[in-house]
Amino acid sequence: MAESDYESVLCVKPEVHVYRIPPRATNRGYRAAEWQLEQPAWSGRLRITAKGKMAYIKLEDKISGELFAQAPVEQFPGIAVESVVDSSRYFVICIEDGNGRRAFIGLGFVDRGDAFDFNVALQDHFKWVKQQDEMAKQAQNPDLGPKLDLGFKEGQTIKINIANMKKKEGGTAGPAKPKAAGTRAMNLLPPPPGGKTPVHLPPPALTKPAGVSHTGFLLDFGSPVSEFSSGAASDLWGEFANASGSASGQAQQSAGWVQF
Repeated sequence: MAESDYESVLCVKPEVHVYRIPPRATNRGYRAAEWQLEQPAWSGRLRITAKGKMAYIKLEDKISGELFAQAPVEQFPGIAVESVVDSSRYFVICIEDGNGRRAFIGLGFVDRGDAFDFNVALQDHFKWVKQQDEMAKQAQNPDLGPKLDLGFKEGQTIKINIANMKKKEGGTAGPAKPKAAGTRAMNLLPPPPGGKTPVHLPPPALTKPAGVSHTGFLLDFGSPVSEFSSGAASDLWGEFANASGSASGQAQQSAGWVQF
């Protein structure tokens, strides 16, 4: 069985009313206030079915389900279903008897929610029909779809940036490694030939510069001086004496001073 032979149900409403409507004399829209709404011509159940791309509005008896009238809908909105201008619960539909005869009747819903569902069911069906048509066109003509041009245009160039690789004259040099915090640079002697363990030279001994006493070095390190005399221990420098200028230019020394 082909897919178009299946009939699906889109919407069911248990109670609707049908009205005889006067012929439309002008191009203005239909008005439900002119239909004698208190005297409907027929009341029953509504079903919307779909078969292929077509939708069908079927008016049926509530108890027996006998078909009262049917309105085939080829597109929506369209001439088969038209809203009135003064209410959202009433529509004008075009029914057919299968022999080519048509008639326009008024259709009314008791609740506005039922009228909304009626509208949505038809909109969803024909939205699906439109999508099917577009997919079929693309399948037959794939060249109609948008194309992605990845080619280079005339005179167009491209630049590539490679990080951490800079060409220099005379070769390449990598980035300098940072020194670890708290470490000192140590100059080690290269290992001697033969694979022997390198000899680490001791640090050079501190030498006393010419004209400087050992007392100055001891004072720099803050260590006590015990080998000096009791007078020097109490006062390493002794008593300062103001040197008085003499005719010969020689300075007088106190008894506690050390002469170099």
